[in-house]
Amino acid sequence: MAIAATTTMRGPMVLKDWAQLLLLGAIWGGSFFFARIAVAELPPLVLVLFRVTIAAAALQLYLAVRGPSFRLALPHAGLFFLLALANNVIPFSLIFAGQTELGAGVASVLNSTTPFWTLILANALTSDEKLSWNKLAGIALGIAGTAVMIGPGLVAGLGGPVWAKFALIGASVSYAVALMIARRFKGVPSPVIATGQLTCSTIIMIPVVLFTYGTANLFSASPPVWAAVLALALLSTAFAYILYFNLVASAGATNASLVTLIVPASAILLGFLFLGERLELFELGGMALIALGLVTIDGRLFGRR
Repeated sequence: MAIAATTTMRGPMVLKDWAQLLLLGAIWGGSFFFARIAVAELPPLVLVLFRVTIAAAALQLYLAVRGPSFRLALPHAGLFFLLALANNVIPFSLIFAGQTELGAGVASVLNSTTPFWTLILANALTSDEKLSWNKLAGIALGIAGTAVMIGPGLVAGLGGPVWAKFALIGASVSYAVALMIARRFKGVPSPVIATGQLTCSTIIMIPVVLFTYGTANLFSASPPVWAAVLALALLSTAFAYILYFNLVASAGATNASLVTLIVPASAILLGFLFLGERLELFELGGMALIALGLVTIDGRLFGRR
């Protein structure tokens, strides 16, 4: 889900921008809903393979029709494989493994901690993204929210196994590392970055899945699961990246980052309506702290006051 964006913040968003933002949040929230359905029958690594392969094929077709040329990715092949590991292979595998035990809502909230780990890494590894008081306060709130979501489970075994929650946190840290790697793609169009990383992810996952599972029963899932796989790959991956790039171009990267506030709400609503999921009270409290942390980092709410 994470991807680099170098566009700076523009002015206030217009109605079209807000519509795109809400649609993107719903689509990315849907990725946790679709994954929760798919992992019921498909092993996490197999689901990763299908997600990246189908999405890569769709984006390759998009570039062939709309451009720019995928040849722009070839000089950066080695870096693309690193990005594929950090932005697709590792986090997708951890998320899908965690979702064998966790509902879509809990998974999406834990995944929304990515901005906190990104700020920590950016402050440590870069010279142009240092921490401010707003960011420090936001990180503190985000870490507190994560602790609230995980802590009671350590004591009482509530809300799913702790290892699954740490898998989602690990995915968020991996996304943060991916953003540091993606900063190195200077002058490469964003659609080419997305297509390149998904193509390299496919190349990585094919031997991994064949070695782990062989070819038997790879395509034995039921029709509802295949529908979830297609929605995950085409809607929540390929189309979502294209929509995200359009939003960054029209509204700026900072405005586009507000999608992290919408994704958990979308996933929780879908899980409640269609999967019968419920959140523990402490998980709702942790979610509120994480949301407050994201708003604090953004700076707009308290800046205006």
